[in-house]
Formats: sequence, C-alpha cells, structure tokens
Amino acid sequence: MSSLFIGLMLLQVAAAPPSATSQADIAFHAGYAAMQANDLPRAEAEFQKVVRLAPKIAAGHSALGAVLLAEGNLAPATRELDLAHRLDPGDTAATENLAIAYSRQQKSSESLPLFRLLDDAHVALSPDGSVAYASELLSAGQTATAERHLTNAVAVAPDSAELHDALGSVLARQQKFTEAQPHFERAISLDNSLASARLHLGSLLLIQQKAPEAVAELSTATKLAPNSAEAYTQLGKALIATGNDTDALEALRHATTLNPSSIEAKYTLALALQNSGQFREALPLFEQTVAARTDDASALTNLGLAMVQSGKAKEAIPIYKRAAVLDPKNAILREDMGVAYLQQSDLDGAIREFQAGLEVDPTNAQLHYDLGLAYKLKDKIPEAIAALEQAQKEDPTLTDPPYTLGVLYMQVGRFADAANELEKAIALRSDYGEAWYTLGSVYNQMDAPEKAAAALGHAIELLPDQPGPHITLASVLSKQHDTAGAAAERKKGADLSRVAVNRQRANFALDSGNVLLKKGQIAEAVQQFQTAVAADPGYAAAHLALADALTRQGKAADAALEREKAEALQQQIGAPKATQ
Repeated sequence: MSSLFIGLMLLQVAAAPPSATSQADIAFHAGYAAMQANDLPRAEAEFQKVVRLAPKIAAGHSALGAVLLAEGNLAPATRELDLAHRLDPGDTAATENLAIAYSRQQKSSESLPLFRLLDDAHVALSPDGSVAYASELLSAGQTATAERHLTNAVAVAPDSAELHDALGSVLARQQKFTEAQPHFERAISLDNSLASARLHLGSLLLIQQKAPEAVAELSTATKLAPNSAEAYTQLGKALIATGNDTDALEALRHATTLNPSSIEAKYTLALALQNSGQFREALPLFEQTVAARTDDASALTNLGLAMVQSGKAKEAIPIYKRAAVLDPKNAILREDMGVAYLQQSDLDGAIREFQAGLEVDPTNAQLHYDLGLAYKLKDKIPEAIAALEQAQKEDPTLTDPPYTLGVLYMQVGRFADAANELEKAIALRSDYGEAWYTLGSVYNQMDAPEKAAAALGHAIELLPDQPGPHITLASVLSKQHDTAGAAAERKKGADLSRVAVNRQRANFALDSGNVLLKKGQIAEAVQQFQTAVAADPGYAAAHLALADALTRQGKAADAALEREKAEALQQQIGAPKATQ
C-alpha cells in the first residue's frame, strides 16, 4: 500500500486542484483503512471516489482494481488495473494484479507476458501471484519452470500454505509423489481450513492406494468446500476403493448435481453404478463420457462392458473394436470383447479374442479359463481341457477351472479324474452346490453309492429349490435297495420340477404383461399378470405387478388385496414390505 500512497502524494502537488486532491487523499486513506479491516465494499466505494476525483493517477485505479479483484469482480478489476498499468508501467503491484485477473479469466495470452515481465525484472511476487504464474506456466507446458518458480517462492515465503499446496500440486503432476506429500501436509499444518490442500492430499493418498486415509482427507475437503464437485468426485473414488459403494454413489450423485457438465464426475458415477450392478443406469453416463472423450479406451471398454451386462452384446462389439484400435495390447479389453462374442454364440469370434488377449498376457488364468469354456461350447474337448488345465496351473485358487474340468472329464468317461477335479473345487469353496451335485453324479457313475449319497446331501442342502439332486439321489437309493427313500426323493424332485416350470410360465406371462403395460394396454396386461399369478400363486412379483395394473384400471380394492398377498409372501421369506 505504501507505493499507492506515494502516488497520491504526487497527485497532491501536481495533478489536481487543491480541493479535489484533498478529497481524494481523504478517500484514499479511508479506502486503505477499510482494506486493512477487510471491509471490501467500503474500500471499493472509497477508491471509486479516488478515481473520480483523480482519474489520471495510476495509484487510485490500481487500488480500486485490487479491491475488485479481491471481491471476484474480474471484468471491472481488469479495466481498472489495465488503466493503472498504462498510466504507470512501473507500478509492479498493478502489473501483478492485472496478470492475476487475466489468469483467473483464463486469458493466458494476456497474463503470461505480464508475469514474465515481472519475472525478468526480478520482482518478488505475492503468494497469489506466484500461484497464478505457475498455473500459466503449466498451461504453457513449462512444468519444470513452474516447479522452479514455486520452489523459489516457498523459500521466500515458507509460511504460505497456498504456495506449499501449489508446489505439491506441481510435483504430484510430475508423479513426484514422495516429494509432493510433505508440501500438502505443511500447507494443512499452516492452514487446516485450506480445502484445496485437503483435496490434493486425499487424491495423492488415493493414488498411493491408501484409501481409508484418502477418505478421511477428502471427507474434510467436502466439508470445507461443500460446493466443490471435484472434492465429491475424488471422495467417491476413494469410497469405491474401500468397497463402500453406497456412500460412493451418494457422493458422486451429489458431484454431478453440483457440476452437471463434469465428465469426470459422470464417468466415476457410472463406474460406481456398474460396480453395484446398476448397469442400465450406468449406460447413459458412459455414453456421455465417450462422446466427450472419443479417444479414451478405458471409457469405451467400460461402456462396452455395461452394454454386455445389460444384454446388448451385439451393440457392444463396435464399441470394443474402437477401444481395441486405441489400445491393441490390452488383455482385459480382449477378454471383455470375447465375452461379448460368447453372449452372441459367436464362438469363433470369442476364441479369436481370448487368444489375442493371451498373446498379450500369456499367464492370465481367467483368459485361459474363458478360452477353455469357448472350446467346450464348440465341442472341442481336448482343446478345452488343455486350456482349463493351464488356467488351473496359472491360478490354483480359482474354483471354476477345476469344476469345469470335472464336468468335461465326466462327459468323456474319465470319472476318477472328474472326481479329483470336483473335490479340488469343493476344497476351494465348500458351499459350491453345483460342484457337490456333479460330484454326487460322478460317484454314482463310479458305483460308490455312500459317497454319492453324502455329496448329493450337501447339494440338496445348498440347492434346496433344484430338482436334479433329488432325482439323482433317488437313483442312488434305488441301487441301495431303499425303495421308500428313492420314491420320496423322486417325488420331491417331481414337485420341484413342477415349481420350476410354473415359475418359468409365470415369468413369461409377467414379462409379457410388463411390455403391454408400457404400451398402455392395461386390460391386456392385467390378463397376463393374472395368468402369472395363476401359474405361480406364491410369486410375490406377479401379485405386485397385478396390483399396479389394477390400480391403473381404477380398481383400488382389488389392487390392495393383491398387494397384501405380495407383502405376506415377502414376509415369509424375510423380504422388505412392498411400497406404493
């Protein structure tokens, strides 16, 4: 402020009538006092008087521009500071503030030359000026120069939290994470309310795979900056990393509300939705992401995956092909594309992609398993067995390869080998009901009825709604001459088979009714839902769908009755009550 005051003293003796000079001097002192008290509106009003009374003096315009800049009124601040700079090119405070104003308006072509002018003159910038200058240098691709400038600035002002935060950010940008972290921590120790430092430290901890610590910092950042979409986006990423998808979705939805144009927030939300199984809701967000990031192979791959998960494998293939052009050496991409081909029963396409993936990553157990599965579906049993054995060799902890090998060995009559593989699968996962069922069938083929009965007993316990284990157990009991036991198991199997068929019929009618309801054909939909209820009276979803259709028909009493039936059925299985 001393340089501005000297400017006004010059005005007193040379530039204006004594009365105007006196009034300008009084207004300037009042403005200065208001600035010292952080009363920016009062300061602005006083400096407005100064420039009216002494329009040709740079100091008044410089002071007014500084206040307007502090208030965030960038356009009028720029006008005043530009005028001050032209009236007095030697006023370094006006020059620096003008450069900052241009920088905050993202006018690098005007800002950077002014900063360089000050730099060449070895003018020590304020912390705000140094941060803005470094930002412009980064935009110009001069990262090393930005780091060097901020390092020097920190040496001059070691107690500036903003400078430490800015230097840490530049270091992190260069992946110098070990060097960056102390600067973020120092910034927080100097000013624990500095939201940007919390955000940057939390993001760094996330990169370092320290998710719980990242959540703590980023949660604080969102409290300090509740309108920061970036803070909520990073918090969402950290919560995903900790497995807390529920809170992650909440944070990310809030981020997209705060900044609906943020592609990063939308993309991260799409990933969280995909993780939680909400594939259809994720799809439009992925589509918006790839529209904005046309050369982002990861976004394209995740869009393709969401399409496959939503039953749109055919539409996913062109998306995967675009991603493969951008990232041809991505084994996971090849695996996902192979699965898409597999869903379309294009076994040759699936095999081609799985093999392409293995060329990139030959030790990928999942790719070997997928290839074996494709060969199995193509009835290339020797090739399937070889691929599955390799999958098991690459990762002995996977349960699917030994199970599928057991099924294949059983199909080709290698029962001892089949039993051995199925026992491996069960040892890895004791609640593998299908493996117990298949093992019981294998033991039955090997004339080991005691082992078969024991394995099938486990299968029945784990798969209570499936008729197959009961039917196979009936065969085993028949061999043991347990006629009554065999008959009882056979009856259970037949009853479960009828239930399965009835549920299948009910689902078909339910799907048809939903289609009709969407078309507005309410009466026809009611008929389909009634068919579903008749096919499977214990199916709560059918009663709920019928209740909805009856409500639309205006039959409130009938709808309420159906809803009560649905709620009673849901309570029987411990499900939450239906809501209107």
